[in-house]
Amino acid sequence: MPHLEPEAKIFACSQSVHLAEQIAKDYGIPLGRVTFSKYSDGEFQPSYEESIRGLRVFIVCSTFPSTDNLMELLLMIDAAKRASARHITAVIPYFGWARQDRKDKPRVPIGAKLVAKLIETAGATRIMTMDLHADQIQGFFEKPVDHLFASTIFLPYVKSLKLDNLTIASPDMGGSKRAYAYSKFLESDVVICYKQRKAANIIESMELIGEVRGRNVILVDDMIDTGGTLAKAADLMIEKGALSVRAICTHAILSGEAYEKIENSKLSELIVTDSIPLKKESFKIRVVSCAPLFAEVMHMVHHNNSISGKFLM
Repeated sequence: MPHLEPEAKIFACSQSVHLAEQIAKDYGIPLGRVTFSKYSDGEFQPSYEESIRGLRVFIVCSTFPSTDNLMELLLMIDAAKRASARHITAVIPYFGWARQDRKDKPRVPIGAKLVAKLIETAGATRIMTMDLHADQIQGFFEKPVDHLFASTIFLPYVKSLKLDNLTIASPDMGGSKRAYAYSKFLESDVVICYKQRKAANIIESMELIGEVRGRNVILVDDMIDTGGTLAKAADLMIEKGALSVRAICTHAILSGEAYEKIENSKLSELIVTDSIPLKKESFKIRVVSCAPLFAEVMHMVHHNNSISGKFLM
């Protein structure tokens, strides 16, 4: 009897439905049906509305706050396990709590490690994510991790801009590796911003390492939260003689007054993915969808094909 490959189905948590619909469309299958029952106190329960016995299940869920998103993912993984799914892949375009990847002071948790263990304990057999805040988070999992890079979709867009005198910039010392990787493919110079924080999301001072006069600068980072760092970096670079400043940020958290800061800054454009849905539109924000990338890699994983060709960085 010939070996029959298990069918694949894609499901989504409530805050990632739009992205999951695009992924499913690019994959070539309809998005699976799941409903959420809610109690008056806020408790909720997911329910798969179709059989998943013996199948490969992809659950698309970015785990940005509130914690409901993470809890939805955990419950959906557990439900899939109890419904006898053969493979359960947690597709987490944005892996939340990733900034807590180490003890940076006494008596604090390592939140990223805790989240990894929760996902594994719930029953995920594989994890797929994109642009982790810290690469070493992959080691927090004992299951296979497919860590994708948004550079795969950003680089073609940057090249389409056809900017002369291009310089890639990192908004902090920690992002220098990412900046150098972009500069390698774009054959450009690199500058780095050195910043000191007064507290989380509050910058005390910032200095520029490198020359930007007469250059078109592109800042690259894995996420943008309050927007303070990028706005300050863009203003500083324009003061130093840069012709234009754009920013590439994979995950658009954009909390607090981020939209106002971006619109009032010297940034010409902010390019992000749809790993996190935007709260509102902005004339400076351009979204480049990560759905085709995830759909292609999910298809490769399901058919046991190598995905090494999808890693540009």
